[in-house]
Amino acid sequence: MEGQAAGEGGSLPVPWVVSGRALPTSKGWPRPRQLFSIVVFGSIVNEGYLNSASEGEEFCIYNRNPNACSYGVAVGVLAFLTCLLYLALDVYFPQISSVKDRKKAVLSDIGVSAFWAFLWFVGFCYLANQWQVSKPKDNPLNEGTDAARAAIAFSFFSIFTWSLTAALAVRRFKDLSFQEEYSTLFPASAQP
Repeated sequence: MEGQAAGEGGSLPVPWVVSGRALPTSKGWPRPRQLFSIVVFGSIVNEGYLNSASEGEEFCIYNRNPNACSYGVAVGVLAFLTCLLYLALDVYFPQISSVKDRKKAVLSDIGVSAFWAFLWFVGFCYLANQWQVSKPKDNPLNEGTDAARAAIAFSFFSIFTWSLTAALAVRRFKDLSFQEEYSTLFPASAQP
């Protein structure tokens, strides 16, 4: 098999990367939604908390509301872990032989992606609102303002990447439904 390309019967070390599913809008590494979640929780963890000289304790840059920072960090970390889980599922997906099991996996991808799009929408609205009502006297040197804005911006971008992933999963589900109907109408044992 030396000298053969993958399309000619040769093998590639990672066939799911070459199959077209590793595009940035699908399930390959790195995916935008993974990177966006890292940017959100990383920027809040690194520069989302400020130290007050007069009080001696740190506070959240988003209107001194610790819940805003906690929500951004929690959603970012959990979204990243969810991405890793579905990356593993994508690697395992070609080995699932049952169409029904494949449909279950794709349905879970649809539901989880839509749920995360909603959580990112809530996070964007929450962080943007808390940033809007923040008082300039709480941060006179404008420390961490770029990180706070980056977390808000990438929360907004995450809404669309998770929504796009849900839409792609719907398309994938329709393809699986077609495969199931085809295999029902034309069973493999009837073919010569």
